[in-house]
Amino acid sequence: MQTITVQAPGRINLIGEHTDYNNGFVLPAAIQNVATATISKRANDQIHLKALDLSEELIINSIAELQVSEKTWANYIIGVIVQFVKKQKFPTGFDIVLKSNVPIGAGLSSSAAIECAVAFGLNELFGFKLDKMELALMAQKAEHEFAGVQCGIMDQFASLFGKKDNVVLLDCQNMEYQYFPLNIKDYQIVLLDTGVKHALASSEYNTRRAECEQGIQLIQEKHAHIQSLREATIHMLDECVDKNTLPIIYNRCKYVIAEIERTQAATLDLLANNLNAFGQKMFATHKGLSELYQVSFPELDLIVNAVSANENVLGARMMGGGFGGCTINIIKTAMVETVVNELTQLYATKTGKALQHYIVSIEDGAKLL
Repeated sequence: MQTITVQAPGRINLIGEHTDYNNGFVLPAAIQNVATATISKRANDQIHLKALDLSEELIINSIAELQVSEKTWANYIIGVIVQFVKKQKFPTGFDIVLKSNVPIGAGLSSSAAIECAVAFGLNELFGFKLDKMELALMAQKAEHEFAGVQCGIMDQFASLFGKKDNVVLLDCQNMEYQYFPLNIKDYQIVLLDTGVKHALASSEYNTRRAECEQGIQLIQEKHAHIQSLREATIHMLDECVDKNTLPIIYNRCKYVIAEIERTQAATLDLLANNLNAFGQKMFATHKGLSELYQVSFPELDLIVNAVSANENVLGARMMGGGFGGCTINIIKTAMVETVVNELTQLYATKTGKALQHYIVSIEDGAKLL
């Protein structure tokens, strides 16, 4: 029987956080950590799923029996298969053996890597001829319907469209995108993992999305043509949302509107090779995420504050949905070990926890091995 192996990476996001579901801009990149799926056709209609890292398996007797599983990991796969069925693309039976070295709970989109590996792999194996944008949208729907997280498109897009040594500016309103070379010759991208898992992330993520939608509804009372925060301005927000009576809604919207502007401006910094200005925007993003959007955590704030005046660190911020996970830092290569050691000691002293770190390289998106 025919067998293929594919891989799809996790992602980092340099800037543009919580903007994707507000039709804004994001600036992600694929990384070297990947989910790998080996997929084989079967002679019958059964679907055999195996997660090597967890030593767990699940057998589904036929496509007709696809449903939410008690095994969380399996839902990322089942959710994708269901999207093919909805498009009248009916795969016959197959085996999927899955493994991943994308850290879980660190904000690197381990779930999107799995979804995109499965989507890309099934598309290749069965010759469905769906384009990568369709696959990204299918993987996103799998996350919505089977993981219960109303995520934007960024994670799945980055996993499929990543390009080595480039970041991708994605316009989440019309899905247009543009690559920008990331020239950080004397610097490295370092992720510092707080070890705090996203216990609140799913529910709070959905709450933030609802709060943004409430802000839009208020703005629409005076500006009916405005469909998302992408189209709103701070002036409209001040006019339509009372910061004294609705401070939470006001702050959420203020952060998003500023972050959409900041992300577009950051690409100009990259074109001008002005990494100092780019790094300062990362710090500004963290301040907004912490104080206005309130998705940071004390552990994340501790790390970012500790490097905010360090001349060897161009920029730092929390990355991902929030409530734990990693900070992303651009650190002078010659000083990475020194900075990481200092932060590790500080973190242990202040929190009693170990600080993990990952040095990431920017790589290509999903591909056939």
